[in-house]
Amino acid sequence: MADRSKSLVLAPEAPFPVIGGGALRTASILHYLAHRSDVDLVVFQQPGAVHPAERIPAGLIRRLHVINLPFHSKRGFARAARNLKRLVSATPPLIDRFAGFESKVAAFAGTEKYEIGVVEHFWCAPYQRVLAPSCRTTVLDLHNIESLWHERCGAVEQPPVRLAFQRFAKACRRLEREWLPRYSTVLTVSENDAAAAAELSPGANIAVYPNTIPWEAPPAKEKMHAVVFTGNIEYRPNRTALDWFCREIWPQVREFAPHAEIWIAGMNAGEARTLLAGVPGLRIFSGYENAVGLIASAKVAVVPIRAASGSRFKILEAWAAGVPVVSTTIGAEGLVAEHGRNIVIADDPEPFAQAVSRLLSDDELRTRMGAAGRSIFEAEYTWERGWTHLNRILTL
Repeated sequence: MADRSKSLVLAPEAPFPVIGGGALRTASILHYLAHRSDVDLVVFQQPGAVHPAERIPAGLIRRLHVINLPFHSKRGFARAARNLKRLVSATPPLIDRFAGFESKVAAFAGTEKYEIGVVEHFWCAPYQRVLAPSCRTTVLDLHNIESLWHERCGAVEQPPVRLAFQRFAKACRRLEREWLPRYSTVLTVSENDAAAAAELSPGANIAVYPNTIPWEAPPAKEKMHAVVFTGNIEYRPNRTALDWFCREIWPQVREFAPHAEIWIAGMNAGEARTLLAGVPGLRIFSGYENAVGLIASAKVAVVPIRAASGSRFKILEAWAAGVPVVSTTIGAEGLVAEHGRNIVIADDPEPFAQAVSRLLSDDELRTRMGAAGRSIFEAEYTWERGWTHLNRILTL
């Protein structure tokens, strides 16, 4: 029996448990590779986090190497001082956070010969120079177009924060032009991001691997009179989205539906208590591991994203739950989203609030749109469907 080929994956975030977009995407690639090769995983660990080995499914990988990140205080002064230093040096924050561990990555790879080496997130793109000697091909998996992400975040901020984002966007463009062509293949999540990457780096070999989530049966849940938002509350686009929604949209919804609740669920959800203090009908969910099941208990999912790149897992999860979605144009970007059929698109507070209010009260419309979302999920956005793209892109 011939020996199986070997693959190496380097990820800045632990992919298990599969909570949040980054983990979901990385886990899907790990499972794909593990079906076809022996996989070694290099993963970074934040101080105090559960050791990744405790969450990885048994037998999925061959070897694990954990790189412990130094402690970074989240207190205001310490965070401001770090970001000021990054701003002066024009080093984007997450690229700075995961830099400087080349010797540890090289030591782990050692004399191994891998058929493929996958680097997750642009933040870790510079590790290509370390992995290239050990890997026949190298793949950079872009969860976002980082320069576009910074540019759009800056557009919805006030000075001086806007200026900081603009400086980091410029730095990311320079780094994207440098690093994208060095990889054998660059994966993007959508045709939109593929076009942006091609414009930045015309010589790069760019392919689309869409975001997907594991298939699960449609949850049978009793519907509560609630609107749900899911996502990591530390993630800047989610914070700005929630601030805008609760300030400009939710008061209009509550005029129409005074007993409706707004559910906030996801990583660091507890921070929403401070961020959204005083918002009527607020309910926080922390520590859950099945977003689809939770969303299924609400009547409407909202995606009031005003700045981002990539595509939104929160929409895929709502579609899988059979729950209708109201989103901004940017929120629905990169997905097979058809206004009025499987989603409602609204970019201003009044039409957004009207769409949410109508879905809260119209059972027939809610059922029809939820079924359309479930249909597009099953057709396009399961892991198994996503892997058909990788079959065409990767050679193992």
